[in-house]
Amino acid sequence: PALSTARRYLSGVGTGTAGLAVGGQPPASNATEEYNFTANTVIAGAWASGGNMGTTRFQAAGAGSQTAGLAFGGETSGGDTANTEEYNGSSWSEQNNLPATTKDQVGFGTQTAGVSCSGAPNTVTYKYDGSSWTSSGALNTGRTNAAGCGSQTAGVIFGGAPSVTATEEFNGSSWTTNPNAMPESRQNRFGTGTQTAALAAYGG
Repeated sequence: PALSTARRYLSGVGTGTAGLAVGGQPPASNATEEYNFTANTVIAGAWASGGNMGTTRFQAAGAGSQTAGLAFGGETSGGDTANTEEYNGSSWSEQNNLPATTKDQVGFGTQTAGVSCSGAPNTVTYKYDGSSWTSSGALNTGRTNAAGCGSQTAGVIFGGAPSVTATEEFNGSSWTTNPNAMPESRQNRFGTGTQTAALAAYGG
């Protein structure tokens, strides 16, 4: 089944059986939709409305799961934001902001151990501990609109603009460039999986 709200530049987290889609535009949205799949239902899967985010935004990043989600950064009608919110499966709550405004960044990890990297500005990395953000090691290749996945101590980022093919791995404090670059440069990709079993799809 399709999302009930048509939009682009949204962020999402979760799994194939319990997903979360938030934000997006046009216009800038604070909508939250939850996807649930179970073999015991007549319909294979369905989207249902969840609690709206407090900040209307698009081009944000996310981490975590459907019942313990995290949304941060992005762009609002008034400009870029550093706002961070946590989702508990039904409602969002405001948390401590990122150290600086950012958008088009990559997010991965969990609600209590998240990572925000790249975007604008494009080499920064921030780590989240469940309550606050701290700066961490900078990326070797600056980029925006990239993709990534993994955990706070074993993450990976790949692709992005402008014309980036570099793949970098994060160990929780610093980034290392993997000699195996992507076969072509694309931006606005989808990324999921782990540092040692990642998936990149589509992109422009």
